[in-house]
Amino acid sequence: MTNREYIQHFEADTLPGEFHHADHIRLAFAYLSEYPVLGAIEQFTRALKYFAAARRKAELYNETVTHAYFFLIRERMARTGDVTWEEFAQKNPDLFVWKDGILSRYYHEATLQSELARTVFLFPDRM
Repeated sequence: MTNREYIQHFEADTLPGEFHHADHIRLAFAYLSEYPVLGAIEQFTRALKYFAAARRKAELYNETVTHAYFFLIRERMARTGDVTWEEFAQKNPDLFVWKDGILSRYYHEATLQSELARTVFLFPDRM
């Protein structure tokens, strides 16, 4: 599936199965491949919030986690150059680890679980 098709299926809520962490990574990659970074983050977060709200799980959306992963993915894309999704995924396995994943290098767990982190982007508090 192309990046544009993936986005269209997500926005139309026609992707098969559950939507897990790896799917979030795939979606961010798709938006970043199709749009300039500021437009991509705006559309990505809007789509995620709508998706969560449609499932009555709006409280699961976390602005800090979303933005941190989004810009980590953006950086990795810049470093790897113009690659396919499959190549990107193969070169960046650490992005797919959810529990005790890459954000634990940058954030304390209490910070990521805070109500403030859910509503606004917080800068890393672990260096």
